Amino acid sequence: MIGNKERKNGFHTAEVIFLIIITCIVSVFMGLAISNRFSSHTGNQNKNETVEKIWEHYQYIKDHYYKDIDDETLLNGALSGMIEALNDPFSTFIGEEDADDFNMSLEGNYSGIGIEITNNNDGNIVVVGVFDGSPAEKAGIHVQDVITAINEQSLLGKDKSELTDYIKQNQLDTFTLTILRDDQEFDITVKKEIVEIPSVSSELYEQNGKKIGYIYFGIFSNTTSEQFEKELKALEQKQIDSLIVDVRQNSGGHLTTAVDILSLFLDDSKVIYQIETKDTNTKYYSEGKETKTYPIVVLQDTGSASASELFSAAMKESYGATIIGTTSYGKGTVQELRTDDGNIEYKFTTKKWLTPNGNWIHEKGLTPDIEVELDNSYYENPTTANDNQLQEALRFLTQ
Repeated sequence: MIGNKERKNGFHTAEVIFLIIITCIVSVFMGLAISNRFSSHTGNQNKNETVEKIWEHYQYIKDHYYKDIDDETLLNGALSGMIEALNDPFSTFIGEEDADDFNMSLEGNYSGIGIEITNNNDGNIVVVGVFDGSPAEKAGIHVQDVITAINEQSLLGKDKSELTDYIKQNQLDTFTLTILRDDQEFDITVKKEIVEIPSVSSELYEQNGKKIGYIYFGIFSNTTSEQFEKELKALEQKQIDSLIVDVRQNSGGHLTTAVDILSLFLDDSKVIYQIETKDTNTKYYSEGKETKTYPIVVLQDTGSASASELFSAAMKESYGATIIGTTSYGKGTVQELRTDDGNIEYKFTTKKWLTPNGNWIHEKGLTPDIEVELDNSYYENPTTANDNQLQEALRFLTQ
């Protein structure tokens, strides 16, 4: 779970030592003169012995390694080593190659054309999804279209990454895709724009004379809460009697997004989570204006982690929702995302989060009220009828 959407620039007193360590390493980019000045300045301030050792070993490696050393590689290695030394699976160094994909999933949008692709059995690139309102949809690209070329460069037999990398890294804003559809080949021109990644979907089920709304979302990105509110309002306008919220395989995301979604259901008198640091414990309340009154079921599984567990716990303890499925993953910590002016990014654990009632589910998970294992028939044929967890939720709300 990333604690904040915005990155903080300031440091508190307790973080000064950490800042000095990073400054020692980064200063090599400013040249020998500046590094000498830094050494003199920190010497006057009685440098920490550990910092001196880091600097000493860095300089020795720099001076004596038999090949030229890339400074950025050394910096990445140093930061990666410090994060690894925390021995925390949720504290991670994010290299330059991974940063774009990591940020894209959490930001909820990206610069592209709005398609999902894969490689078919022939090894060619095929469209498996077209985002609503995207440049691809406007241009007339369809699911099952085979993309054989881009700007007259053949993609036959190429991995799907060849297409995504070309669009991502190219400065052009218009591309010509050669499409194979129903044994006919033709060109489609499509523009690159900022595309919102769909993360929420909904359905309406009618059983036993009742209307049950269903909302699924797979991540807590910057755009998820707006999408969720839109789908919820649409279902409520159809006068639903109850609601199923599906966070199965939702690995989490922004804490602030979880707060926004919970505030759609709970008024500001309701505690939605607690944060515990080394020294403090603080209760956080909903920002909503009213508490809904219809019954709610939350579907979860072992892939439900972090922000989705916080959501489930708050809905259970502060709303009275029923959880159906299997025990969740068990991630009760909060990570902070930090970056410099370049492409270096890392996240590390800074806090614990507790449920509204003060329970810490870390490495234990949140136990469902009604335990239902997903039947193997669903994996073989993933349909609503074979989704026995969903069917149990529908039965529970219409009995």
